[in-house]
Amino acid sequence: MQFFKTPKIDFIGKRYVAFTISIILILVGICAVAIKGPNYGIDFSGGILMQFSFDKEIQMDVIRQGLASQEGLNFELQSTGKNGVIIRVKKTDKSQDEMAKNILSVLQSKYSDSQITTDRVEYVGPAVGKHLTKQAMYAFSFVFIGIIVYVAFRFKSALWGVVGVLALIHDTFITFGLMVAMDKQIDLTLVAALLTIVGYSINNTIVVFDRIRENLRLIAKETFATTINISINGVLGRSVITSLTVAFVSIIILFMGGEVISDFGLALFIGNIIGFFSSVFVCGPLTLEWEKRKRDRFKKNMGKK
Repeated sequence: MQFFKTPKIDFIGKRYVAFTISIILILVGICAVAIKGPNYGIDFSGGILMQFSFDKEIQMDVIRQGLASQEGLNFELQSTGKNGVIIRVKKTDKSQDEMAKNILSVLQSKYSDSQITTDRVEYVGPAVGKHLTKQAMYAFSFVFIGIIVYVAFRFKSALWGVVGVLALIHDTFITFGLMVAMDKQIDLTLVAALLTIVGYSINNTIVVFDRIRENLRLIAKETFATTINISINGVLGRSVITSLTVAFVSIIILFMGGEVISDFGLALFIGNIIGFFSSVFVCGPLTLEWEKRKRDRFKKNMGKK
């Protein structure tokens, strides 16, 4: 299956347009984070846990619809069987007892013919505390260093690894920034989506870099810019098919997966597009710019001598 038989797109010639698009998206993310700020979910902010039991069978969708009608209520549901539910609500200015009474009134409006018992009400801390956040940052740092070392060893230059890591930061930050701009909840589901995006992005970037490395030997007479263009065009069909496959799945999750994982599908869809864009339009041209500036500095220093 081939979308492009002999593509001859001038990616290098369009590199400044691509760089401009990336800069605009990054600025949108920075402005969203600085002005609006992330809408942290219960996993990051903590909240109140309430457990209720009913004397009749309940439907989670009915409870979800009832709670969703309450303005500004940020909640998560967990079933404890056919007749029970655990509700976690993001921490607010209201006390535990007041919050429990409000939630109970919503449940009674949906199940007026059922006897509802409040089993427990308690405060729960954030699942992602400062210590866990710090450990996650260490983990990301070690992963990025590992990628740089691996790619540097494989391609015999640290440049490729650094560009690959910059692409990962580019993809994850833009996706995060756009989710913040759309006022989506920042929780562990989004973190899982970002980690998935990292996997897709580095895989696609390595495929492009690997083809460039091969062509640097096979068509050594061509300039570096021409080699990059030929290489990206050579893997373009593969990249498009892979990205479309992920896009189809993420769209299905977004529209048919339900409220619980719809944001995961949205983040995956956005990140997949940004990852394809960076692998094809940014990484190769960015490598060229780095090499050009390196050679220009070398010639300048030689001229001084």
